[in-house]
Amino acid sequence: MALLAAALTALTALVALPGDRAAAFTGDNHEDITRRALPWQPATLAAMADARDGAVNADDKRPYFDLGPLHCDNADYLAPRHAPDYPRTRDEATTELVACVGTSVARFRKAVRAADGLVDADGRVRADQSDLSAPCIWDERPGPAKCAVLEQLGRGWHPLEDFYSHSNWADRAAPGPLGITNPPGLDRSEAAPFFDIRRYSGMKDADWTREVRALVPEDLATGCYPDFDSTGVKPLDCDGRVAHNRDLNKDTPASARAQTDDNFRRATAGATAEITRQWKAFEDELRAAYPEGGRGAQMVCALVHDDPVTDCPSG
Repeated sequence: MALLAAALTALTALVALPGDRAAAFTGDNHEDITRRALPWQPATLAAMADARDGAVNADDKRPYFDLGPLHCDNADYLAPRHAPDYPRTRDEATTELVACVGTSVARFRKAVRAADGLVDADGRVRADQSDLSAPCIWDERPGPAKCAVLEQLGRGWHPLEDFYSHSNWADRAAPGPLGITNPPGLDRSEAAPFFDIRRYSGMKDADWTREVRALVPEDLATGCYPDFDSTGVKPLDCDGRVAHNRDLNKDTPASARAQTDDNFRRATAGATAEITRQWKAFEDELRAAYPEGGRGAQMVCALVHDDPVTDCPSG
């Protein structure tokens, strides 16, 4: 966790540059998922979800693209009954999942803090901090509070959406023997219990880390991808491992794993339900964290409305 935190801290000083999007749901799919999940007004929803310029797609630009925990990559593992000599242990794989969860916990905390700037002490929406007439720039530099909140939420939600595409949580294996090129599918329809981001944000990192480790099923895996894992290792290839591109991702309907059963639909449905859950949790946290004079409720109103000064009168 310390290495991951250091990497994320270093990234805050960098400007994200355009890059590939092959390591995650395509930008269009992230947009579709996020739009279905959020009951927001059009301009604000576009700022979050747009396939090219939305906050939820900011992690698919370099240098963020190259960090596996930001996409829930590299938590690959096969139990001995499927691959007796698999080169990664369950504990090593779970460490990468913990790092993925940690990115969202950190972003949640930052988003809650940034929301304080949306309204003044009397609960009035601040026009200068909630106006989206100028596009938000997702560079983690100081800017309007609404842009800051959207950026932190979008960057925190991106790995959660990717998890449902990059893992075997919701999918099914192809018919035939299970192994590296056909890992088992967990066929889960419920939300992943180790994405309790709001609750984790109020816990010590060591405590929620232990909980995540205890909740991970033995056969859970995400694909190996040649980006940097939480220890700073960048594999040259994924030979001998469950590979993102070849074996597991459901980033597009054309990927091999997506064409088994209805795995693409399962991945997108899981991701959509997850973001709906995460937004509700964030709403609840703002109301709880800023109860005085209904400030938290005003922050929620300011986030979902395109003209919050008009639509969210105080008092």
